[in-house]
Amino acid sequence: MGRVYLGRTPAGSAVAVKVVHREYAGDASFRKRFQQEVAAARRVQGLYTVPVVDADLRAEEPWLATAYVPGPSLQYAVAESGPLSADAALGLIARVAEALQSIHAADVIHRDLKPSNIILTAEGPKVIDFGIARAADVTAVTATGMRTGTPAYMAPEYIRGRTSPRPVMSLPSV
Repeated sequence: MGRVYLGRTPAGSAVAVKVVHREYAGDASFRKRFQQEVAAARRVQGLYTVPVVDADLRAEEPWLATAYVPGPSLQYAVAESGPLSADAALGLIARVAEALQSIHAADVIHRDLKPSNIILTAEGPKVIDFGIARAADVTAVTATGMRTGTPAYMAPEYIRGRTSPRPVMSLPSV
């Protein structure tokens, strides 16, 4: 849906800038969804989440800038070094659970929590990529019957179309 670039703010801080592909930028439905997602992401504040720095929703190619988080994804770290130790896994789970609590406290459903969307830093994990997040209080604007997310990490009840994923189902899939 877009490309991500490393950029800098006027003050010199590193940011990750997601620019929407031109073919999606012309779709009014997509723009509405993107606007809702940016608004939802702005509400999320937590130690283990990444803040929105700026966005331009009216640009020819809309974009979103978040703080840049250096570090490997959980997916990359496990692929390179193997499974985490029990202690490391428990610490990670506790911090990701705290991130999910911050996300859900802002009435946001991430909808794509997976190892590649968890960045490992010295300060702890950071949950990233709210690209398909949805505000819990906003009616979905995806095409009827469509599910968004990565199938291998979706909550079973969500795949079956019964309900939105519950917070309790987000973490065990990772």
